[in-house]
Amino acid sequence: MRKSVSARLCLAWLLFSGTALAQERPAPEKLSLRQAFDIAWARQPAARGGELRRAAADARRDAAGNWLVAAPSLEMSAKSDRANNNEGKREYDVGVGLPLWLPGERGSTQALADAERDALNSRLLAAQLRLSSVLREAWWSAALAAVEVEVAQARARNAEQLAGDVARRVKAGDLSRADQHQADGAVATAQALLAEAQSAQTAADQRVRALLGVPARVAESATPERMPAAALDEAQHPALREIADRAEASRKAKALAQTQTRANPQLTLSTTRERGAYGDAYDQSITVGLRIPFGADNRQRARIVTAEAEALEAEAQLDYEREQVLSGLDAARARVDGAQTQLAAAERRARLARETRGFFEKSFRYGESDLPTRLRVELEAYEAERQYARSRIVAAQAISQLRQALGLLPE
Repeated sequence: MRKSVSARLCLAWLLFSGTALAQERPAPEKLSLRQAFDIAWARQPAARGGELRRAAADARRDAAGNWLVAAPSLEMSAKSDRANNNEGKREYDVGVGLPLWLPGERGSTQALADAERDALNSRLLAAQLRLSSVLREAWWSAALAAVEVEVAQARARNAEQLAGDVARRVKAGDLSRADQHQADGAVATAQALLAEAQSAQTAADQRVRALLGVPARVAESATPERMPAAALDEAQHPALREIADRAEASRKAKALAQTQTRANPQLTLSTTRERGAYGDAYDQSITVGLRIPFGADNRQRARIVTAEAEALEAEAQLDYEREQVLSGLDAARARVDGAQTQLAAAERRARLARETRGFFEKSFRYGESDLPTRLRVELEAYEAERQYARSRIVAAQAISQLRQALGLLPE
């Protein structure tokens, strides 16, 4: 009796815990591609540090707009003969050092700060484009898995309905037990394919979840992206713009290094208060000084050469990336044309298969056709519907890939 009560309590606790966990587990949410992209981008490290990097670039630009190259310095000194003959000689100096820009250095620094800000923005935009490539692939794979499940569910329903009709006719003596076995086998095949499709959908949804960080499910009728214009704007393509801005920043860095031929001069403004001996009145004077350093060493030459090398590498990479973008764009356009042709053919085949299935469904009901023929027609109709459903997703994916090749983010 005690064991029975304990077992019932354990069972009740397990049922309660399972219900609570099921309530706490968030249900998958159906999102649009643009919503999914916004969620995925918010989780990226580049997005989280982007605003701070922009603030740092703005601070460098503001610093380049100052009249002084660095903060002023305060200089103070005192001179006394107290440690020697102690005749009362005193001298006190207070001055301010003002670091000055070299000729052309201020303008070059401002230009470099602007170029670095542009390079930062283009780098973040290129990171968004790379993320959209990964997300689009996972997204349309999940959409394809969803339509596979939808078609498999329709096939399972049709197979179960047909098996029910066959069972009634077997009882009436119109069909044999062998026909019942064939119908039941078709049901088992449809259920197995449905389970396989659902497993593939779960795996595809998990790939999307890994990017979003939250449970999400792509709708069976995922909205395709808008067909873009065929023209390529190289100046706005994120992959090309990132390299071009990096090359421009290297050129601005070279121009700045060429202006920094020596250390910065310093203007000194000081006042001196002194007396010769005890009883003498203090005299005060003002000193204006200018410190001009000699020419810079080989480190300045190293900065120039390094900036030149980075600019040349970026320009060479820009030419290579441009060829890659143009090649990918041609391939994407070809995929769109092929996918649209395939979609039109699949739609026509599915329409004909539906009409044929209607004909044989009526003839089988009246006993004018046998069960194997009906099962063959059902299989052909299923394959036609499956190809049509897949073709719709493939066409939408081709348009999405064309937008990706053009450097457009999800919409």
